[in-house]
Amino acid sequence: MIKRFSLAALGIVAGLSVVLLIRTATFKSRQITVEPIRGLPISREAAVARLSEAIQLKTVSLQTPEAANAGEFTAFHALIARVFPLIHRQLNKEIVGGHSLLFTWRGTNSQLKPMLLMAHMDVVPVDPTTESFWHHAPFSGDIADGYIWGRGAMDDKGSVLAILEAVESLLANNFRPERTVYLAFGHDEEIGGVNGAGKIAALLRSRNVELESVLDEGLNVFVGMISGLHSPAALIGIAEKGYLSLQLTVDSPGGHSSTPPEHTVIGILSRALQKLQQKPFPARLNGPTREMFQFLGPEMSFDKKLVFANLWLFGPLLEKTLAQSPLTNALLRTTLAPTMINAGIRDNVLPAKAAAVVNLRIMPGESNTSVIEYVHRVIADPAVKILPLPPQVEPSVVSNIDSPSFRILEKTIRQTIPAAAVAPALLVAGTDSRHYRSLTKNIFRFLPVTVGRGDIERYHGIDERISIEDYERAIRFYAQLIINSNPSKP
Repeated sequence: MIKRFSLAALGIVAGLSVVLLIRTATFKSRQITVEPIRGLPISREAAVARLSEAIQLKTVSLQTPEAANAGEFTAFHALIARVFPLIHRQLNKEIVGGHSLLFTWRGTNSQLKPMLLMAHMDVVPVDPTTESFWHHAPFSGDIADGYIWGRGAMDDKGSVLAILEAVESLLANNFRPERTVYLAFGHDEEIGGVNGAGKIAALLRSRNVELESVLDEGLNVFVGMISGLHSPAALIGIAEKGYLSLQLTVDSPGGHSSTPPEHTVIGILSRALQKLQQKPFPARLNGPTREMFQFLGPEMSFDKKLVFANLWLFGPLLEKTLAQSPLTNALLRTTLAPTMINAGIRDNVLPAKAAAVVNLRIMPGESNTSVIEYVHRVIADPAVKILPLPPQVEPSVVSNIDSPSFRILEKTIRQTIPAAAVAPALLVAGTDSRHYRSLTKNIFRFLPVTVGRGDIERYHGIDERISIEDYERAIRFYAQLIINSNPSKP
């Protein structure tokens, strides 16, 4: 009996092993083969100097209108008018929402839906207490050690200037698109984009414009950050999470701290927060994250390839592994983080009110309503009032990776960054592209800038920079994307 059982178990293991190996062996690369391209002539030194000059302008987005930085944006407009004369002569330029820019490069074939390339001119402020830690002053635009340094180099003046450099170069080489190309540059992305991208999108809607595709900032070319993958990973954001903050409040009559009730408002609020921390939203290895592993898995070492070829078996184990890191955990679930808390006025006074704010980043497939219901169920305490705060941004739809516009983007990356493995992915942050959701189903989020370990912190942080090599490659990328988006162009 034991022998028969052992033989049966051995047979099951052998059969399972065969299935796993067959699935791994047939887990083929999804990287496309592309023809080589002939690059446009670009003056690297001149392009770098122009970006350096742009970084020196302090186009900081500020929350209060009275603190508006109008002069810096006006100077930025004047700079690009001076250094990109062909664009300003041949494209239609409109100022929208005060300081945002919309350029229209009219195509020769009105039957083709337009494409829109977008970026933002504004930058976040620099914390004065951190300025001494910068190796180069935040708005110096210094060119040193193979990099252009300063606030906006990565986020997002590098994109603005690279797009303009690409179009100026195409114009200089007498290129004329069949497909109309819009260039949209917002001035308030860092504070929500309502007056910038929001008003540009509204203007296009009023003109009944239907876009073929939108490309915004987002994910990057990641080097050495994915275990088992030896090539760079060029990740295209095909969806982004939603954004919602909830205010939790607890009220009581207050009183003297010498005679406290069984549960104070601080205690009740703390218990609610603890419940939320102890019962996170469920993990789901699906959608863009699953697609990412389907694209990257075949390019990985054998052990990792075995796992990703057989997610039907290893999926739960992979979920547990990914949940150990905050970065990869955010790819699996709606996240919730308490970010603000306030209660009390003196050490001997029971507070009459305690309040906290929790910030949620919502997975595609869920909604503001569904996550609020989940928070209510988990807290399960009528003493805790839950109030949604503005802004409230629903998660995006997932763009189709089988669409022609995704294939063109994929092709362009492979042509201009040939060493990279291309994959769709989920963007856990938010971008201005959300304002264009009603204009197209094809929204992608990708910036062709190399990011290694330690570079993520440069976004909104200290020593923001872009390598000169990356910047030149970004210019070539945008130019090639425009060329590839025109059906009869070589």
